[in-house]
Amino acid sequence: MGDAGYGVDPAVLDALARQIEKVAGNGIEIAIVVGGGNIFRGLKAASSGMDRAAADYMGMLATIMNALALQDALERRGVFTRVMSAIEMQQVAEPYIRRRAIRHMEKGRVVIFAAGTGNPYFTTDTTAALRALEIHADVVMKATKVDGVFDADPKTNPDAVKFEELTYIDVLNRNLQVMDSTAISLCMDNGLPIIVFNMEVEGNIERALKGERVGTIVRGDDR
Repeated sequence: MGDAGYGVDPAVLDALARQIEKVAGNGIEIAIVVGGGNIFRGLKAASSGMDRAAADYMGMLATIMNALALQDALERRGVFTRVMSAIEMQQVAEPYIRRRAIRHMEKGRVVIFAAGTGNPYFTTDTTAALRALEIHADVVMKATKVDGVFDADPKTNPDAVKFEELTYIDVLNRNLQVMDSTAISLCMDNGLPIIVFNMEVEGNIERALKGERVGTIVRGDDR
């Protein structure tokens, strides 16, 4: 949503599409999980009294809007994409089928996963971990607005210290807000590393995938 406070900022979309275009052009297989917090946050609505399941379904529908916006931004740059939704709406997106998603990626298409897992009570983080494991991804890249994981909020605490590396257990024990505990546990149980990075820094995606030090990496202690 950029600085608008709500909705989709075309400049942010274009900047993200530009970064993805560079990486996709290098033959790297990419899948993207999008959230919907710029349009509707299910947890926030539930905390105000709305039924949690209804609020979560509304949040999932918001992710469809973001997925279509990102698809448009990518395809205007010549990047072939497919939006796959966990909630069927075949007029605008393909239904999520794991083998089909893998096949799209093998053909060089960027796959955008929308509508979360299709179930309430599961976050976008958990969706990202689940889809990454289903398609045999090598890494989960958690895009944020800060330069990695800190011991305090760097936006409010200038003395916050950034971690270069963390283990899954570190994240859970310290209750660091990297991803929710279900997502971290999924990654930990399956040895799937997580890179937490600032998506607003141009070129960060490409640098991370080249093996350069970007953000914070979360992985097991048996590396």
